Order: sequence, then structure tokens, then C-alpha cells
Amino acid sequence: MTITLKTFWKIAPQLLSGRLPLSMLLLCCGAALLSAQQTYTQQTYTWDQLRDKFKQTNPTLLSDAVNIDEARAEEITAYLRPNPNLSLFADQFTVFKTPNTPYRPLAGVDEGGSVSYLHERQHKRELRLETAQEGTSITTSTHADLERNLLFTLRTAFINALQAKAFFELARQELEYWDKEIAIGKERLKAGDIARIDLDRIVLQRAQYQSDYVTGEVNLRTSKIALLMLLNDRTPVEKFDITGPYDFSGTLLPLEQFRQIAMDTRPDLKAAVETVVQARTNNKLAIANGTSDPTLGMDVGRDPPLPSYIGFSVSFDLRIFDKNQGEKLRTKLDIDRADKARMAAEAQVLSDVDTAYATLQSTVELLRPYKEEYLRQSAEVREIVTFAYQNGGASLLDFLDAQQAYRQTQMAYVNLIQSYLSAAGQLNLAVGREVIP
Repeated sequence: MTITLKTFWKIAPQLLSGRLPLSMLLLCCGAALLSAQQTYTQQTYTWDQLRDKFKQTNPTLLSDAVNIDEARAEEITAYLRPNPNLSLFADQFTVFKTPNTPYRPLAGVDEGGSVSYLHERQHKRELRLETAQEGTSITTSTHADLERNLLFTLRTAFINALQAKAFFELARQELEYWDKEIAIGKERLKAGDIARIDLDRIVLQRAQYQSDYVTGEVNLRTSKIALLMLLNDRTPVEKFDITGPYDFSGTLLPLEQFRQIAMDTRPDLKAAVETVVQARTNNKLAIANGTSDPTLGMDVGRDPPLPSYIGFSVSFDLRIFDKNQGEKLRTKLDIDRADKARMAAEAQVLSDVDTAYATLQSTVELLRPYKEEYLRQSAEVREIVTFAYQNGGASLLDFLDAQQAYRQTQMAYVNLIQSYLSAAGQLNLAVGREVIP
């Protein structure tokens, strides 16, 4: 038996008057407290709270963020200096004994050592760091683009949950309304005001509303499960809920403003622009890598009869053949390829914005008459026909048609609101940030 707080307060006078036994009193109190605890422990999220939690818990987003840290680690590697080379030697050991002389294997040994260092010219190290930093920027923009797409997926699931709640609430209201009509029909049957066949047709119509109620409950539960999966949350569905306005705004900014925001904000377009910049840096690095780098050296040692000596050396490649000319050409071609990809990205951004804006605008045009006329008219028609039917001024068929028209109008409005919110989410995705909450 489930006793809610509402039920508890209804029977409270009987409990206090002593007309119910003590065991029932304890049972009702315990059930009411349990119901209150379940009610208060349910966590309800707004869209902003859901979005913030998603950024902190979604495993796909968190795993991709590691790529940014890896790119920053590559910056350290790119800027490393070459290590100097150290070599030590000992030479001219005496292996065989000379006749009539004492055997001294170390008497003529030469000892020495040398240090050499590769000196990188043409700012190779700085260019490597620059291209690594640009790679980090591209990775950051790519991560932002992944977040943009995942947030769109989250927003779609959130809108579906709001739609499921709206349908469930509509089904609940319709079922309650129809139960009242059945009760009125039974009273009219007792009074001989209607025939049994008319009451049976009204009762049979309840199956449709009960089916809508059960389906709405299942859809609401399923939509919440989809949200919990995106949040990587193991909270039971009964303790999880969402809330938010399920409505539309009839005012839209001009298309050009959305276009400009998208050109300034879209992370995939930023990544395309940054790829062009990196391609130019890579070309500079390829040209720099084609130059010879000298190796500077110094050696010290002892060479009997010289007690000690010191020497210096410089070595470098003779660039008779340019072994880097292929890389220079490749990086030069890569600049043109990246620039064409940037232009394609710009065209895609504008196309996405225009398409989403047109869809949103058409949905608003469809919603306006529903909010201003159709919803009110369908409710008035149902009330008038219902009153007329209850007083014998309308047929059962007229009554059922009015109820069906009201139901279809309400469902169409809920579906159109979902289309509007989905189109708004699509426009946010196309622009690159939330411009329509």
C-alpha cells in the first residue's frame, strides 16, 4: 500500500479522533514519512545545471581533454636543445715487449677527451616550438568542437525529456477528464438520460487515453535514462528529474547577426584557420631544416713527448644534394590544401546557420496561430459541445469529435514546441554557442 502525504492529510482527522486503530496510525505515519523522504531526495536539474554536470562527468569529453595535455607535453619536447657529445680515449698501449728493454705497457699511452655540440641554425628550435604550440591550439579547438556536438546531443535528449513530460501531463489530464465524463455518463444512465450503448462508447474511448498515459510514462522514463547515460550517472530514474520552460519565443535576431557570431565562434572553423597557420610554420621549418648545422668540438689530451694539448674543430654537411626538397614542396602544397579546407569550413558554417534559421523561423510561424487561436478555440469548442451533449443539445458523435479535435490540437502543439526547441538547438549548434536558451 502506498500512502502519499496528500492521502495522509485526508485521513488525519480520523487518526486523531481515535476511530482508526493504533497500528494503522503507525503504518500511515511511516508511509507518509517514507513518501516525504522519497519526494525530497529527488534531484531536479535545470538545463544550466545539467550542462555543467555533463562537462564534469561525461567520459567521452573527459578522455578527449587529455589530448590537450598531451599536446602541451609535445611543446616541451619540441623546444629541447640537442645534448653535447662527450668522448674519452686512451691509445697506443704497448702490447709486445721490446728486446733488452723493460716491459712497460702504459709508457706510451695517449689519453684525451673531446666535447662536441650541434648548433642549430635558422631558428629551428623556435620553429619547432611554434608549430607545436599551434598544434595545441588546433587540439583545443577540436576539443571545443567535440564539446559543441556533445552538448547538442545532450540538449536533444533534454528536449525529448521535456516533450515526454508534456505528453505525460497531457495524457494524465485527459484521463482524469474522461473519467469525470464517464462518471457523469453513469449518472445520466441512471437517470435515463442516455442509452447504455452511448455510455459503453464513452467507456471504450477511455482505452485510448489510458494507452496514451502508459506510453507517456514509459517514454518519460526512457528519456531520463538517456540523459543519465550521457551524464555517466548511476542515479535511479525515480530520483532524477529535469525542469525547464516548454515554450517558444516569437522574436528572432536578424540572420546576419547569427552568421557573424558563427564566423567568430565556431570551433571547427577556428581549427581550420589554425591549421593554415600551422602549415605555414611547417613550411618555414622545412626550409630551415634544409640548412646545414655545424658541429662545434674541442678536444684535450696528452701525446708523449707532449705533456698536453688542446684542439678545436668545426664539421658540417656539404650541401651538394638537397635531401629536404621533397619536404619543402610537401609543406608548401599543404598550405594550399589547408586554405581550401578553411574556405570549405566557412561555406559549411554559413550553410548550417542558414538552414537552422530557416527551420526555426518556419516553426515559429506555425506555432503563433496555435498559441493565439487554435488552443483556445479547441478548448472552447470542447466545453460548448460537452455542455450541449450533457444537456441533450448535441449528439454523442459531436461530443467525441470535439474531444478528439481537442486532443489532436494539444498533441500537435506539444510536437511543434519540440520542433521549435530542436531547431533552436540546431541553430545553437550551427552558431557555436547558445544564442537561444
